[in-house]
Amino acid sequence: MTELKLENVSYRYKNSEQQALSNVYCKFSGGSVTSIVGPSGSGKTTLLSIMAGLDKPLSGQVLIDGESLSTLDLDKYRRERVSMIFQAFHLFPLLTALENVCFSMEINGIAKKDAKIRGAKILESVGINAEKHKRYPSNLSGGEQQRVAIARALSSGARLLLADEPTGSLDSTNGEAVISILRRLAHEEGYCVVVVTHNLKVAETSDVIYHMSDGAIIHQKA
Repeated sequence: MTELKLENVSYRYKNSEQQALSNVYCKFSGGSVTSIVGPSGSGKTTLLSIMAGLDKPLSGQVLIDGESLSTLDLDKYRRERVSMIFQAFHLFPLLTALENVCFSMEINGIAKKDAKIRGAKILESVGINAEKHKRYPSNLSGGEQQRVAIARALSSGARLLLADEPTGSLDSTNGEAVISILRRLAHEEGYCVVVVTHNLKVAETSDVIYHMSDGAIIHQKA
């Protein structure tokens, strides 16, 4: 199963003297859901960006299945090995639910017909039935849009899922449904799921919780 490890990772934004991350060590494993919690400005989103290969650490290293991100083609890493799920969904407004899910597959060279078949199956697996596959995001509820966003993340084949406040724009019922999907993906299908959240109820459903403050992990609960 996929394993992501950060070893003594530090990061500082340009034109800033303050460390955004300071000597962070943590590990994320396939088959489990890990939550990262902490107040605003504690470094949670920066940590997620480092894990996604969007930013490079000032020092330390990030390892995916034992390979350092510093040695990898980061564009390929982001296309094939890691997927992100956002609070604001970030679906393409002029593409249908199915087209949103097929988009990354077609970019990766999968034939349009095959992408549609696979995309429909993935949408069904997260609770979006066939009648809604042709709807545009504006014609879906917030909970449905987040399910489509999860399906899009799964369509790349990546086994590492990074979710930034995935329930932040949802009511409690839809939030619980989304977390239930992420837990199923981890526990039944072996995905490595990392959730950044302010919601302690969401964090408490996780297998591991990392608490952050001032750019450092101050506590781990397993």
